[in-house]
Amino acid sequence: MKTGLIILAAVGFAVVLGGCQFVQTRNKLATEKEAISAQWSQVDADLQRRADLIPNLVETVKGYAKEETGVMEALANARSAMMGAKTPADKIEANNQVSNALSRLMVVVENYPNLKANENFKQLQYTLEGTENRILQSRRVYNESVQEYNTDLVVFPANIVASISGFQREEAYFKTDAASRAAPKVQF
Repeated sequence: MKTGLIILAAVGFAVVLGGCQFVQTRNKLATEKEAISAQWSQVDADLQRRADLIPNLVETVKGYAKEETGVMEALANARSAMMGAKTPADKIEANNQVSNALSRLMVVVENYPNLKANENFKQLQYTLEGTENRILQSRRVYNESVQEYNTDLVVFPANIVASISGFQREEAYFKTDAASRAAPKVQF
């Protein structure tokens, strides 16, 4: 009888301990999922800041480089794509378009020394550079959050808790576009 009570108490303790572990793991996964959303919001805010700077930059460059309409159109289209993107994956794709268009614009600027000397342009370029640095940092933190969450989804025992609780792998890593890795060509 006494042995039976000890066994029952041990089983009860193991069940309670297992339940606590389940809840703790589920809460950790939920917290990490929420951190991904928060980090994405920061990336999104930084992308929006850059998108808001683009019209001013384009208007300043237009005054000096009227014949460069192709670059201006590409930048305007890329900005429109960014503004219309709804999901993180769409925004990441649109961001790559904006980055490529901005790179081409900066190459065009090299051909206009008067534009590079313009104080308004210098200020916009400085602000854009700071925004690009913010985006870079936000992307890094976001990707780290996604990686931590995805790693926790596959390790034991969190993988069991995740499958029972319905947690899914986060696929939207913020990667650079292959085209943006190529160095721009500057011609004088």
